[in-house]
Amino acid sequence: MHANLRAPAITLKNFEYDPSWVLYSDPDIIIANKPSGMLSVPGRGADKQECLLSHLQTRFPDALIVHRLDMDTSGLMVLARSKDAHRHLSRQFQDRQTRKRYHAVCCGIISQDHGEIHLPMRCDWERRPLQMVDFIHGKSAHTQWRVMRQFSDRFSVELTPITGRSHQLRLHMKMLGHPILGDNLYADPHSLKMAPRLLLHAQHLAFTHPENGEWLSFTQDADFPT
Repeated sequence: MHANLRAPAITLKNFEYDPSWVLYSDPDIIIANKPSGMLSVPGRGADKQECLLSHLQTRFPDALIVHRLDMDTSGLMVLARSKDAHRHLSRQFQDRQTRKRYHAVCCGIISQDHGEIHLPMRCDWERRPLQMVDFIHGKSAHTQWRVMRQFSDRFSVELTPITGRSHQLRLHMKMLGHPILGDNLYADPHSLKMAPRLLLHAQHLAFTHPENGEWLSFTQDADFPT
């Protein structure tokens, strides 16, 4: 005789589900605006089960994760609603056929109004989850940036990741000498204290619809002052 073992119920304790998170849905996809401070998918441990996916699955039980945002990064994500849609979307991300654009606020006064960063990256295994620049063993990482507005001690910038490495934008801006405000992993103490959260937002996402082939484009502005 086998005991009827049931997984413990997920406690969604840090966020109250907000229908406004879902910007668009159809039988194949969901477009959601993830809040800062929320995991994209469950982490390890009972205290890390709350995430965007777990919230959305209470309304869309068929939701499947396609890509992720860092917990402290807010912004646009696409989720699939079938295995076929998931396979199609995952291939687009893998083959860099999607278009992504982020908005950030960084520390300091920058001397140029646009540029590109080519710095190869890998995991800093002794200090995980931190990433590091490594010109020998790192994987290629490419970011384009464009200043939107300069303030006295910070600037608003548009970031376009050409590659999609973990923490790419956060590490690249630090290496440029202008860490993103509120970054608890890469900012210096002064830049960290300049904002109550990481000021990084996935503002724009575009891709091909997995069912009808239509090119879809979504934009959602950040909820922090820019």
